[in-house]
Amino acid sequence: QVRLVESGGGLVQPGGSLRLSCAASGSIASIYVMGWYRQAPGKQRELVAAFPSDGRTSYADSVKGRFTISRDTAKNTVYLQMNSLKPEDTAVYCCYADLRQFFGSRRDYWGQGTQVTVSE
Repeated sequence: QVRLVESGGGLVQPGGSLRLSCAASGSIASIYVMGWYRQAPGKQRELVAAFPSDGRTSYADSVKGRFTISRDTAKNTVYLQMNSLKPEDTAVYCCYADLRQFFGSRRDYWGQGTQVTVSE
């Protein structure tokens, strides 16, 4: 079975930084996209950043210039470096992967999420 496990969340002061990691494991044949969503209480889940196989990363307008997504294809791992954090960045951040297992079809998988809280 495919599993995505996030790490790196926590409490940070405004202006601080955090680095999130997400490792995918299991019988994975190909990963087409890895990325991050976030959801704050009372708000819809939104795409934060995505890293497709062609390397053409994309970001939500609200995080451009502050967040950087990277990917280690060999390790099936994606990272999100978050700098200049703001209180409005507070949310549960969930990793996702668009992938195919051996002898399986292409589909999306999700991690459990990691809490990021930006507060004094």
